[in-house]
Amino acid sequence: MAMQGLEMKFEGYDYLLNECVSQRGLREGQRVQAHMIKTQYLPPVYLRNRLIVFYTKCESLEDARMVFDEMPERNVVSWTAMISGYSKRGCADEALTLFVEMLNSGTEPNEFTFATVLTSCSGVSGFNHGRQIHSHIIKLNFDSHVYVGSSLLDLYAKTGWIHEARGVFDGLPERDVVSCTAIISGYAQLGFDEEAVKLFCQLQKEGMIYNYVTYASVLTAISGLAAYEHGRQVHSHVLRFQLPSYVVLQNSLIDMYSKCGNLAYSRRIFDNMSERTVITWNTMLVGYSKHGRGQDVIKLFELMMEENKVLPDKVTFLALLSGCSHGGMENKGLEFFDEMVSGKTGVQPDIEHYGTVVDLLGRAGQIEKAFKFVKDMPFEPTGAIWGSLLGACSVHQNVEIGQYVGSRLLEIEPENAGNYVVLSNLLASAGRWNEVRVIRDRMMEKAVIKEPGKSWIELDKTLHTFHAADRSHPRMEEVSKKVRETLVKIREAGYVPNLSCVLYDVDDEQKEKILFGHSEKLALAFALICTPQNRPVRVMKNLRICVDCHNFAKFVSKIYKREVFLRDKSRYHHIVDGVCSCGNYW
Repeated sequence: MAMQGLEMKFEGYDYLLNECVSQRGLREGQRVQAHMIKTQYLPPVYLRNRLIVFYTKCESLEDARMVFDEMPERNVVSWTAMISGYSKRGCADEALTLFVEMLNSGTEPNEFTFATVLTSCSGVSGFNHGRQIHSHIIKLNFDSHVYVGSSLLDLYAKTGWIHEARGVFDGLPERDVVSCTAIISGYAQLGFDEEAVKLFCQLQKEGMIYNYVTYASVLTAISGLAAYEHGRQVHSHVLRFQLPSYVVLQNSLIDMYSKCGNLAYSRRIFDNMSERTVITWNTMLVGYSKHGRGQDVIKLFELMMEENKVLPDKVTFLALLSGCSHGGMENKGLEFFDEMVSGKTGVQPDIEHYGTVVDLLGRAGQIEKAFKFVKDMPFEPTGAIWGSLLGACSVHQNVEIGQYVGSRLLEIEPENAGNYVVLSNLLASAGRWNEVRVIRDRMMEKAVIKEPGKSWIELDKTLHTFHAADRSHPRMEEVSKKVRETLVKIREAGYVPNLSCVLYDVDDEQKEKILFGHSEKLALAFALICTPQNRPVRVMKNLRICVDCHNFAKFVSKIYKREVFLRDKSRYHHIVDGVCSCGNYW
């Protein structure tokens, strides 16, 4: 370039700029532009666009914008390159402002412009911009373009408008791995786990080839459903297609097996990983914690410290404290917390760590100490912390503190049905029915609706769902008969219904009838009918399991010689020969 001087032409500049882009050579690219200026070469629009691309690739947005602003004429590529530069660097406002300027200039966007600018539409204001951009897309007939469609459905999915995202997806004339992954990921992240798995299976039958991000997304949904057989099938696909061992995919597999009750397989994947991030360690730690295996949590944390390859973060210590709580090791948990407060760990405790200590003390039956701890916290207690303390009061029958905590909760979270239920349960167990009625009336007055309990079980990769006292399942007569038959057997072994779980002032016979219609019992009975004797039983519950259903499951495990995995909203219950991993506290 220096030797040719004024003789330097378009082809030479184009070749050099392309090399600078591919090698991210900032100084070299600046020298090329300086040569243009010194020799008074007037680059055409194409080369100016290449300069913008070069500077944005080198993360020098100011230089890119300077080239853009000095252009005597611009085309759609110029605008799109600059908008893309802002979007990729997270400068959403600048990208959207430039897009509006582009429209005002009379330049018509193309599919790449729309796909790029949509990535900058985040948050409430961004979403409103996205809706307006969607109208432009429809007007210019780009709504069926796969790039634009993928960006649109990603926008709707990430902002919670999953049905609109599905509408965009269904309208695409062709689908690629990006659009399929976006919609499956959207379903999974918003908790529509069953829809995510169903769509994944449907697209798989249609011949869609997925990548590791798709598999990681569907594994998240499978974890939410605890659909063990589905998870094993997805894992076999990953192995069959010999996908690279991406850490994010392996982390998802660890989480899936853990939430489906197979901690041994989670640990096998963990041990065979060549690279582990802090998320990897945290996923395994949380798995042990949820299963009540406090000793394993501590051992794994000590191994993490010995390897000294990644630093623990706030999630690590949350898992550690929670593991001590679920494992009945309150003294060890308090030691870790004191080390955090003193600054020895390098991680300062936040309100979630304080909440876990409240749970730890509550599980240990130290209600007064937990109550004092809440009052002395440097943070304003949240509804979750008061709720944890109320749950402990309910388990340990501390009506006095429980009533105070319950009244505080109803002030803070008047729309949370669970608070009314736990407080009613506590008062009902003490026989204070008049106060129970007051709570119920207040609940009716606020029009608070309790989430209905449901349990489900996976059989031959099909989910069978049961609701309390619901008779919609096609084999309900058979299931009810099995519940009655099971009750006879376990009564002989010493099972006595816990009538305190029924929050109605009715006679004992009616209370028993209500108890025996609980969804967990129906799902367990269905499992006894449909699964081989040597197979473990896996049941999922959307709410916290009641004491009576927990006792029922323990007797089923003992009498029928079945290993029972029961995951509720709070934790995992692994029951073997009538003994549960939770230690009868959850």
